[in-house]
Order: sequence, then structure tokens, then C-alpha cells
Amino acid sequence: MDSLKGKVAVVTGGNSGIGFASAKLFAEQGAQVVITGRRQAALDEAVRSIGPAAVAICGDVADPAHHRAVADLVRERFGGADIYMANAGVNTITPSGEVCEAEYDTQFGINARGTFFGVQAIAPHLQERASIILVGSLASDKVLDGHAVYAGTKAAIAAFARSWALEFKDRGIRVNMLSPGPTETEILGKLGVAPEERGAFAEIMAGEIPLARLGRPEELARAALFLASDASSFVTGINLRVDGGMALL
Repeated sequence: MDSLKGKVAVVTGGNSGIGFASAKLFAEQGAQVVITGRRQAALDEAVRSIGPAAVAICGDVADPAHHRAVADLVRERFGGADIYMANAGVNTITPSGEVCEAEYDTQFGINARGTFFGVQAIAPHLQERASIILVGSLASDKVLDGHAVYAGTKAAIAAFARSWALEFKDRGIRVNMLSPGPTETEILGKLGVAPEERGAFAEIMAGEIPLARLGRPEELARAALFLASDASSFVTGINLRVDGGMALL
């Protein structure tokens, strides 16, 4: 249980869902964990759940100043980081003809801009042979109704991953993309799926997934751990799909 012993990990959007599950697993594997999010109360609860190995910083990933604050905290408290997981993201399902400018800007601001400037800020403070994990989506490969803007943001992240895998190669820093399929997280509620509708939604989605069910946050966290740890020491520039095979259909 110490595959990340002595490591420092930063997880954006680490207060809930896949980010929280990953941060918790990283800590269980011996890492010191810095999590970020926009809700202080949720961050406080996440830190309590993860334990003394966790510290949180509240802010908006669309704001480069927030990333500079995260980088400063990492440098001052730990001297650098070994793992950076750009997980924070947002999705609004809207047909292209109905997308307003604010909705477009919000998704690109959080998903693409947030990822880019987060990596830009932390890069000088990453240790040699560090691991960068960019959370994408199967939507960058598979056309889904109402997901054009979201898919565009995740396609941008895929391009970032490929570019950075080469850009950071001289420092031995690995850059990979983790692409979840539909996963049982609170984002389902944000997409308008009421608690009483979860069962029916899961049943419908299961029909679109070869493994016939939604993913679980802890399954995505284990994939993230693989990319974060030395188990993937010869892996860079890949898109690891953890989607139950949905991208195949």
C-alpha cells in the first residue's frame, strides 16, 4: 500500500467524484495530496475524509491566478510535486443551435483553459520523472447528443497531452490522458438526473456500454493510480479509456 510513498500529488476538482476517489487512493498509497475545488465546505469535508495527508486550496480553475497560488503552495510546503491530475471539469448537455456564449465560455474556460494554465503553472515545480494525468472523456472520440462543446474541450485536452508528452520528455515527465465513460458521480445530478431517476438512467446507459453498467469512481481512481505510479513508467502520450467499452459502439 505504498506505491506512492514519498510522492506529492495535486488533484484539481479533488473534492468530489473521480477526483476525490483518486486523491483518497493516492493518499492511501503514501502520497501527500493537494486538492482543489470551488466549494470550501466540500473541500473541508474531503480533507477530513482523506486524512492528515491532504491539504486543500479553494479557487476557480479558469483563473490562472488560482493555479499560481496552487504552485506556490506546492513549492513552499513540499518543494515540488510528483503527480499532477487535471481533473476539474464541467459539462452542459445542449444542442449546438441552443448553446449560448456564456455556456461555451464556461466549458472551455474550466475544461481546456483550466487544464492548460494549471499545467503551465505547475510544470516548473514538477520533479524529474513526474506524471501528468489529464482527465478527458470518451466524448472526444464518440459522438454524443448535445455534447459538441464538451467534446471540443476534451479534444483540446487530448491535443495538450500529445504535445506535452514530447515537450516534457527531456525531464522524463510522462503525460497521459484518462478518458472516463459514464460514471456514478454527483455530476449526474448536475446534468439534471434526479435521484429517483438514477436507476432508470443507469439502465438506459447500460444498454450503450458493452460491460452493461456505469463505471464507479474507485475504478477510475485505480486507473489514475496506474498512470501516477511507476507501474506505468514506460507509458506516455496515451489515451487510457476507462469506459466499459462504450467508445467501441
